[in-house]
Amino acid sequence: MIQTSLPKPSLQSLEKKAYWLGFLLLASGLHLFESAMPSLGPWFKLGLANIMTLLVLVWMGARYALALALGRVVIGALFLGTIFTPTFLISFSATMSATLTMLLAWRWLPKLSLVGVSLLAAVVHMMTQFWVVGELFIQQSALYYLLPPLLVLSCATGWLNGALANYMVAQLQMRDGENIAGKQ
Repeated sequence: MIQTSLPKPSLQSLEKKAYWLGFLLLASGLHLFESAMPSLGPWFKLGLANIMTLLVLVWMGARYALALALGRVVIGALFLGTIFTPTFLISFSATMSATLTMLLAWRWLPKLSLVGVSLLAAVVHMMTQFWVVGELFIQQSALYYLLPPLLVLSCATGWLNGALANYMVAQLQMRDGENIAGKQ
């Protein structure tokens, strides 16, 4: 009988995965918390879970941030019972487009702060939601009258989330004494 053993992962690899899982749980919890809050408009949430995506982008990189956003939306939809519904489709498409915007902005606009990255993602998220709803569900031009005030709200929450993420990165960097917050 031939026994093959799989290589054991390093402690550093396991630690990184544990941190990522912790961020995923926090992001999913924030996603569920927001779904229970009253909304300021259709398809509008504060986007608090995006703070976790920004933190993972800074500390772990693009691949982990994309996986976090995808996992958060799927886990949230499973818990809310909206998986594969129109709500899921709207949320999934907007989250993926906003996350890809974050990744591209972080990579190709090196002088852009987390506030700027978050603002761009918030605007793309809201515009994607409107595009999906307008193209697939409510083919009425009157729908777009809601876009300007909701974009203003998105900019406000995008700025707030970026500022909170920036603050968290700075505080943890200060306590840790390492340069974990900057782009390498």
